[in-house]
Amino acid sequence: MVVSSRPPKNRFVAAMRKIYNPVGFSKGYNFVLWFIFSGAMLGFCLARFMYLNYDGVYCPRQAGVSDAAVPGECWTYDSKTYLLVGIKMHLYCILPAAFLACFQFVPAIRHRLILAHRLNGYLILLLSVPGTIGCVMVSRHAFGGGVDIQVIVGLMSIMFLGALGIALYNVKMLQLEQHRAWMLRAWFYAASIITCRMIMGLSAIITSMPSMGPYYYAKPCDLLATFFNSTNALEAKYPVCKSAGAWAAVKADLSGGDELTSASLNMTFGMALWLALALHAIGIEFYLQLTPAESERLRNVSYQRQLEAGHKNPGRSGLTADRIGDSALWMPSRDCENDLGSNIALVDQSKNSAATAQSSTTAS
Repeated sequence: MVVSSRPPKNRFVAAMRKIYNPVGFSKGYNFVLWFIFSGAMLGFCLARFMYLNYDGVYCPRQAGVSDAAVPGECWTYDSKTYLLVGIKMHLYCILPAAFLACFQFVPAIRHRLILAHRLNGYLILLLSVPGTIGCVMVSRHAFGGGVDIQVIVGLMSIMFLGALGIALYNVKMLQLEQHRAWMLRAWFYAASIITCRMIMGLSAIITSMPSMGPYYYAKPCDLLATFFNSTNALEAKYPVCKSAGAWAAVKADLSGGDELTSASLNMTFGMALWLALALHAIGIEFYLQLTPAESERLRNVSYQRQLEAGHKNPGRSGLTADRIGDSALWMPSRDCENDLGSNIALVDQSKNSAATAQSSTTAS
């Protein structure tokens, strides 16, 4: 159990330490941030695990399921095999990956269950790749499939998988502080979908207000036909749909029918995802800049491990600023050098003792 070297300021801090010290945190603000962000992702994953039942919940074959996908989405996915494969790949892979990732940021697991941490990490990587590929496969049609949506999905996929790849390279090079930074970046990018849902819902409510609209969103008549019981009903509301392959302007209104709700959510999704990704990308950089002490501690640990492993440039074997940029050359702390010197002295002493004992045995 991690114990802080500083005495608690008051009873509240002392009580909180009994909660977060066993989890592996020595500082309260780190625990609070972990609880908020990991808790949000964990809650989102648990709430969405029901979507693993694709035919029963996400795209139900019977009416009346309130937690199904956005109206009209399932018709699009079912219309083409590659879209159906893509959405299932995305749901079946990224939800378990995000759920498991929450436990990667628990210090107690990283310190006490190192093998479990590593195996879990590899499993997350294996799930993240097909999950992201599936997302790209459906981006042309998901939530309307506008150019804004296609671009943001592609950008998020590159940022997410790129950050995971850099994190993997750094941990292979024993550059732990860079591994931490890039893993945090990767999952903050991925978690922007949670913030996106909140922004999308709020935006849809605002744009549905009579004083703010009306707003309209173009939809193909083939899709609109799925919302009506007959062709006559469709053509009565959208006369343009009398022409084959036509598109109709649908009012974006959450208080209207299913096609109006779909138009409202489709219209705001792209904007919401762009804004959410920007907030998360900026926010994680703020966090990393505000926690230099943890980064420095891990870099000293990296220095020790790289030196013991015989690396040519201990302390900067990974992708560090002083290796690939023009940053000043990093130097280990004195405590790190003293600890390393003590360890080397103990090793040399044990070797000398073993050699002396062997010589005595040979002489006798």
